[in-house]
Amino acid sequence: MTEERVFEIEVAPEAAGSRLDVLLARSVPELSRARIQALVRGGHVRVDDVPVDDPSRKVRAGERLRLSVPPPEPAEPHPEDLPLSMLYEDEHLLVLEKPAGMVVHPAPGHAGGTLVNALLAHCGESLSGIGGVARPGIVHRLDRDVSGVMVVAKHDRAHVGLAGQFTVHSVERVYEAILHGVPTPASGTVDRPIGRHPIDRKRMAVVEGGKRAVTHYRVLEAAGMLAARVELRLETGRTHQIRVHMQALGHPLLGDPVYRPRRERLPREVQAWLSGLGRILLHARVLGFTHPVTGERLRFETPPPACFDEAMARLRAAARAA
Repeated sequence: MTEERVFEIEVAPEAAGSRLDVLLARSVPELSRARIQALVRGGHVRVDDVPVDDPSRKVRAGERLRLSVPPPEPAEPHPEDLPLSMLYEDEHLLVLEKPAGMVVHPAPGHAGGTLVNALLAHCGESLSGIGGVARPGIVHRLDRDVSGVMVVAKHDRAHVGLAGQFTVHSVERVYEAILHGVPTPASGTVDRPIGRHPIDRKRMAVVEGGKRAVTHYRVLEAAGMLAARVELRLETGRTHQIRVHMQALGHPLLGDPVYRPRRERLPREVQAWLSGLGRILLHARVLGFTHPVTGERLRFETPPPACFDEAMARLRAAARAA
């Protein structure tokens, strides 16, 4: 395995006042600034032998910077015997309910404990390799902090057949979410293009020239004007589509740390409870598709976890007390 690499830099007088990440990126041009920032936040940088984790920190002349670059993680994920909640399985595919908190496929910072690691242990070497060795069998995904139904292909023919259905939007996808506030009207359609945020590249946003994205919503119940439980049907499937569209309506999802409202209107005790959940109140309830080999139409549905009912009970109590 490649060993850890260490870079040591002394801050020259003319570099004083520069951002830490900018200076390191200039000094180690083989690493991108984004990679440098991740290393700083991950505790791999020391200034005068003191750990720092703020990429924007201003450096001073004479400071000694030490950057440690850990060896790369294995390109291929390894099997892990993790519990899976199976809804259906045959020799071509499997359908499962992913819990909130589980990452779908390995990525920097998440080399293990992912759905892919669990699938490799469950299926062995039969998983489809389309999409790269790090994502065997994965046809679509759910965000880490979202729960719900997913389908996984076991071989290339199934993968191609399923992926084609997602491409032409013939897959039935129904979600439930709890939103800040209550949308008006109580049902409607958001048809607004989504692309990368122009400033924060880790986020998505409604942007002119983005990919067409269509979300149909319907309010199921409300907690006064504090929050609403809604059903959402996807006509398209863009990254963070529901989260971005609901934020664009002015009603971001509860528990969403990325697209949260600018001003928090929930009572502090409700906020504290939501923080303890550690998840977004979004659940993929229904997944319907045509079996890529047999041609049979399949439909799977799982109710949202109990925390959805508890959240609404707490919100209704807070609305009555307001």
